[in-house]
Amino acid sequence: MKDTIGKLYVIPTPIGNLEDITLRAKRLLQEVDYLLAEDTRTTGKLLSHLSIDQTLRSYHLHNEHKIVQQVVDDLIQGKNIGLVSDAGTPAISDPGFLLVREALKNNINVETLPGATAFVPALVNSGLPCEKFIFEGFIPSKKGKQTKLKEILDHSYTTVFYESPHRVLKTIIQLIELGDKDRMASFSREISKLYEESFTGTLEEIKSHLESKQAIKGEFVVVIAGKNYTSHL
Repeated sequence: MKDTIGKLYVIPTPIGNLEDITLRAKRLLQEVDYLLAEDTRTTGKLLSHLSIDQTLRSYHLHNEHKIVQQVVDDLIQGKNIGLVSDAGTPAISDPGFLLVREALKNNINVETLPGATAFVPALVNSGLPCEKFIFEGFIPSKKGKQTKLKEILDHSYTTVFYESPHRVLKTIIQLIELGDKDRMASFSREISKLYEESFTGTLEEIKSHLESKQAIKGEFVVVIAGKNYTSHL
């Protein structure tokens, strides 16, 4: 048994282009005692691409409460453990918060590596103010959605949220129906992938752009300007 408490490494993985893995992330994926993965099949493909042989254990929204104490016990016993999600940075609209909190409660060191996350490139690509912004993650799909959209339109700062390809057009239409068709906004999808696309315009222009497509594909990051923003585009 090791004499010292282990460390929890929160390791971002590419959201598209596999070249976005960092050298330190690649090293730690190999060096930790085992990896907690949101979907072991998805992480297995990444490890195979990187020629890394590593033990994977499943850790996702449906089992994290059940196994978090065992992971903490392993850390206390000296194991170094890596946490990854399917893509991007764990705990950002993905599992991870619970484990990090419990690790800190037990005086276990947590080291989060900088790396890929979808909302940062989308925010910068939007051309909207990003010195201050509000990140909403995934907004409600049904109950509470109208209230949340009104809240977003009332924010003074730029707001960023995630939306599915099946709901994004409806969400844009709902924002327009709330009376602000000229509000500047942007979306990015398929970030770092072959068919990456970003589009900035008014909500009405975004609606027309999406309606012109035969099919809407890819996870979307939507960026909405604050209510007092005036565009010079």
